[in-house]
Amino acid sequence: MDDKNIKVLVVDDEEDFRKLLSFWLNSKGYNVLAASDGSSAIQLVKEEKPDVVFMDLRMPVMDGIEAVKRIREFDKEVPIIIISAHLDDPKEALPYGISGVFYKGKDFSEGLSLLESVLRTHRKLKK
Repeated sequence: MDDKNIKVLVVDDEEDFRKLLSFWLNSKGYNVLAASDGSSAIQLVKEEKPDVVFMDLRMPVMDGIEAVKRIREFDKEVPIIIISAHLDDPKEALPYGISGVFYKGKDFSEGLSLLESVLRTHRKLKK
C-alpha cells in the first residue's frame, strides 16, 4: 500500500481542529476524509473504507463511543485512534478495540507517529 493512497478519516465536531488536523495529514501525503459526527463517520467507513480512523469521543448527534460500537458491528479490522481532550475518556472505548489515543493539545507530530505505528502494525496483521 502506497502511503499516498492511504485514506485517513478524521472525525471531530470542532471544525477548526478537524480542518487543521485534516490539512496537516494531507500535507504529509495522506488522503484525508472528514466528518463532524459519529453518524457521518459510520457512513464514510462503509462507503470509503478508510485505512485508519481518528475518532473524537465527545460529539453531538452521535458520540464517538457509539460510533465505534456501530463501526465494529460491520468492520472489526479498521484501526481507530481516539481523539480526546480528557485523559479519562478513552477508557470507555477500550472494549471496542482501539489502536491508540491522540490527545488534543499535543503536537501533531505525535499524532503522525501514532498513525504510522498503527499502520505498520495493521499491515503486519493483514499479511
